[in-house]
Amino acid sequence: MPFDQRDYPSSRKEPAINLPPLTLGLIVVLLVLHLLRQTLPVEEDNALILYFSVIPARYFGDAPADSVSLMLAPVAHMFLHADWMHVAINAATLAAFGAPVERLLGTGRYLLFYLVTGMAGALLHAVIYPDSIDPMLGASGAISGLFGGLLLFMRERGRMTTLLPFAILWVVLQLGLGLFGTTGSGDRIAWAGHVGGFIAGLFLIRPLAGWRW
Repeated sequence: MPFDQRDYPSSRKEPAINLPPLTLGLIVVLLVLHLLRQTLPVEEDNALILYFSVIPARYFGDAPADSVSLMLAPVAHMFLHADWMHVAINAATLAAFGAPVERLLGTGRYLLFYLVTGMAGALLHAVIYPDSIDPMLGASGAISGLFGGLLLFMRERGRMTTLLPFAILWVVLQLGLGLFGTTGSGDRIAWAGHVGGFIAGLFLIRPLAGWRW
């Protein structure tokens, strides 16, 4: 993948898909779940989305909510996507950003990193839009966390001298996407979830990798 080709020696016979196991497994799960959803009636699929997505008003507003949904949604929303374009983009960026981070952290810490940054993204989205009844779904918060962690990893390896210009540019880009961009199905992009995951990734990668502050 583009960010880790030079960091790890290649063998004589490279596999067709050169991804570490958990990153590959997550991609397969995202794609298979989205494929299985295509077999559901529209009403059942919509009900599934509403049950497992993060809806801020259920936490901070007066929207009715099931207690099980409230507990599961902060994690479950990362495995649901709005359309094929949404899941395809997330699968591709997960492959690019996730592979080097998994190889750095190992499977257990990588999974923790992925889930925590995804939940951090959902939290910031809910805090900024506490009355929203629109469902937030997708792995973008966790993938943004991987991107933040990867940037810090590149700085530690001497690939860049400072993170600030890249971080500012990335946050501004997310704000622009949130204000003017939509998914392929016309839904608004949850920019705050991306920013929350990214910031969490910057802070979480260091202790999990065992680097000094």
